[in-house]
Amino acid sequence: MFRMIFLSSITALLLSSATPSLADESRRPLVLFSDFGTTERFVASMKGVALGVDPHLQVHDLTHHVEPHNIWQASFILNGTIEYWPKGTVFVSVIDPGVGTARKSVVAETAAGHFIVTPDNGSLTLVADTHGIVAMREIDEAVNRRPGTGDLHTFHGRDVYAYTGARLASGVIDFEGVGPALEPTVVRLDYQKPSVLDDGTVVGNLIHVETPFGNIVTNIPTELLESQGMFDEDNEIVHVRVTHGETVVFDKDIPYANSFGFVDVGEPLLYSDSLRAIGLAINSGSFRNKYGVAAGQEWAISIEQGGGRNR
Repeated sequence: MFRMIFLSSITALLLSSATPSLADESRRPLVLFSDFGTTERFVASMKGVALGVDPHLQVHDLTHHVEPHNIWQASFILNGTIEYWPKGTVFVSVIDPGVGTARKSVVAETAAGHFIVTPDNGSLTLVADTHGIVAMREIDEAVNRRPGTGDLHTFHGRDVYAYTGARLASGVIDFEGVGPALEPTVVRLDYQKPSVLDDGTVVGNLIHVETPFGNIVTNIPTELLESQGMFDEDNEIVHVRVTHGETVVFDKDIPYANSFGFVDVGEPLLYSDSLRAIGLAINSGSFRNKYGVAAGQEWAISIEQGGGRNR
């Protein structure tokens, strides 16, 4: 009889531990994103703060190798990542060259139900344009700041953003508990949006350099060029012009190809990437290195039907 009672108790305990509690069901993944690198204490400190709020949180890394202070790159990487995570995921995005200044600390909710804890300094630009931001709240640091850090001004990633993100992801607070509501209008970085000019030329922005390959990513969707009658044939020649501000950096006829191997080694091409966006590359080489092309809000591209206009 004692053995039966003992076994029943053990079984009940195991079933109880395997059954999610209400707290488990309210937890959301927490994803950390920064320009801190991984050679210093910073990322580990953020994780420690998050687990101090709730040791059962799932804490993940997006990347911590954004180019230091590069808000534009942060906007691109965050924009291209969030859609692959479950609804309710909380992202802590800390690319914050203005740490300690008057920029607002916010939590933004996207139309798909993701949350982004971040300084409102431009890093939400592409997320707002692509995914939509439907609500935003300013972090109330009287409540949502790691206790005892009110006199510290240089590590809000740890003391404000990781702490608030963990409280939201763990269910300690809900979205309303973040702080007062704001208009869902973010600080924006200016850039050339994809469009078609009156003469059929397609224009856009160079938004990212893929490392280590040196391919250039644009914000031009493939279907925008297709709508202008381009890409009807394999290796069709198109004319590409890249400018950095007022300076022309690249101005040449090159082929549009399905993939890198459709042109000779060392030759440039225009292609449609895995997200059906237009890219620039060199077969077995680096477009960035060969032509001195980079990416950012000042880098623009125009594409039109080519033919005999190599410069």
